[in-house]
Amino acid sequence: MANPNSMPRSFLQVAATEEVAPPLRVVQIEGLVILKIIKHCKEFSPALVTGQLLGLDVGSVLEVTNCFPFPVREEDEEIEADGANYQLEMMRCLREVNVDNNTVGWYQSTLLGSFQTVELIETFMNYQENIRRCVCIIYDPSRSNQGVLALKALKLSDSFMELYRSNNFTGEKLREKNLSWVDIFEEIPIKVSNSALISAFMTELEADTPVTQCDYDRLQLSTNPFMERNMEFLIECMDDLSMEQQKFQFYYRNLSRQQAQQQAWLQKRRAENISRKAAGEEPFPEEDPSNPIFKPIAEPSRLESFLITNQISNYCNQINGVAGQSFNRLYLMKALHETGQDA
Repeated sequence: MANPNSMPRSFLQVAATEEVAPPLRVVQIEGLVILKIIKHCKEFSPALVTGQLLGLDVGSVLEVTNCFPFPVREEDEEIEADGANYQLEMMRCLREVNVDNNTVGWYQSTLLGSFQTVELIETFMNYQENIRRCVCIIYDPSRSNQGVLALKALKLSDSFMELYRSNNFTGEKLREKNLSWVDIFEEIPIKVSNSALISAFMTELEADTPVTQCDYDRLQLSTNPFMERNMEFLIECMDDLSMEQQKFQFYYRNLSRQQAQQQAWLQKRRAENISRKAAGEEPFPEEDPSNPIFKPIAEPSRLESFLITNQISNYCNQINGVAGQSFNRLYLMKALHETGQDA
């Protein structure tokens, strides 16, 4: 008897039994791609720049094997049309030289981690229309100057994308979906990959001394400019959040006023109906859609407040991390100073 598993299957059978794609677990980036991103972002810092990521989507791993920068344009140019033509031309050139030309996302620079914006979400949604899975690589040159590689890979959560498509960010809908401000973005772990030849070459380039420039950067005692800018941005975000809260307070005041007007109107209408019934007349309906007081008041979207809260959390984490590192350096310098005096 023939084995049913060995029999050839039709396309419809294969499509029906196709497994659901596994969730994205790791973003694997080649070292050369990271160097290109860092070079592009640092050359134009503090201006913000973006670029295209190219690679392959393999199971639960998104491989980023190449990238190219987007040119910086002036405000009076036709940005959208020129940008699309530039991308198509670059993809065509890469395809001609047998380089990976599959788009897997984009990268962008940021200033002190201020990237949680509506524009970033809209860009994600535009990419999602054509690409099943894509990521955004965020690089912060200002944080990298503190001796850390400020590089992270982000994607939108599936639950947030579903809610964003419905464009309904009311409190009732958010409670129904059990969605909070921490559920907007998902950070994907980054794994740096290099070929054997590049790894061998980098080993030969390593200096004899175990101390690198990055190690010296970590010992910088002056963190005042970084802390001051973080505090300035944090105060601005707190002001923005306060303005968003005022919008909701205004909405709830209007809603309470409308409900009071509706109750007063209903009491008056019921009293009229009682009089009409006593006179043998037909009572009026207790609802009048043409009356302005029965027109529902639109609830403000909570998306902006969620993004601002995300940004505040990011600034607080950065301040907390830099402050902790600064204390460690100060205690280290104090110990070294005391040791030198004892000697």
